[in-house]
Amino acid sequence: MDIGIGIPNSIRGTTGAQLIDWARRADAAGFSTLGSIGAVSYPTYEELTVFAAAGAVTERIRFLPNVLIAPARSTAELAKQAATVDQLTGGRLTLGLGVGWRQSDYTLTGRDFGERGRLFDEQLRDLQRAWAGEALAEGTRPASPEPVTEQRVPILIGGMTDATLRRVVEFGDGWTAGGAPPEATRAFMDRVRAAWTEAGREGAPRFTALTYFSLGDTEERSRAYLLDYYAPMGEMAEVIAGSAHRSPGAVKEAIAMFAELGVDELILDPTVSDPDQVDQLAAVAL
Repeated sequence: MDIGIGIPNSIRGTTGAQLIDWARRADAAGFSTLGSIGAVSYPTYEELTVFAAAGAVTERIRFLPNVLIAPARSTAELAKQAATVDQLTGGRLTLGLGVGWRQSDYTLTGRDFGERGRLFDEQLRDLQRAWAGEALAEGTRPASPEPVTEQRVPILIGGMTDATLRRVVEFGDGWTAGGAPPEATRAFMDRVRAAWTEAGREGAPRFTALTYFSLGDTEERSRAYLLDYYAPMGEMAEVIAGSAHRSPGAVKEAIAMFAELGVDELILDPTVSDPDQVDQLAAVAL
């Protein structure tokens, strides 16, 4: 199982210099991927912009927004942004895409929260068209440059619904579990595998999961961040804040659990933004 690390683009108080330092350290340490989480309606650094900058100071690490709330963006803009990062990083981008749960993300971007599923289906089809050089609307010209490989950027679909299964087999290269606990991850992975086989897809779907961590004397800051970020979820915010892995033993246990599930890659997402967290995690996880 590959081990990736998140970048603290969503943690209040993180500086641009810290993000660049974090990316350099993660690349040098040997992590497989830099992941991100994000929301329009929270003062995060925008994921694809961060990855474009990180690509300029790294050599081999891959990039995965996990997940990017796709229907809150126009398809033309998302196709252009993703293909730009893909080209700048030499094909190191995979898109983790989902519909999200914050209505405020859609309010701020002028899009219909209630129509997000239908919009996402249209968007997944149109992303492929845009990357193939097609115009997305009559009377317009193609909006996106070509991605590095096969006229597409790899896509993992987030979510845990019947619609998620359909989207994985129709448009995706696999499924991302986001922050789902191991047992829920196991059950949905089984459903994805069955749907993949039934649809006649070749090979096997890729599975990625995300879980939160902090190391050292950081528990108070770690909890405060997660409680703030997930405050719109009410009581569930406390559950998430309590689920982060905050010791070397807890991190190793999480890695073992997700490896046993057959996950291809685990992203350990930070809850404090000190770049030393990269080195501390590398000493435990790699």
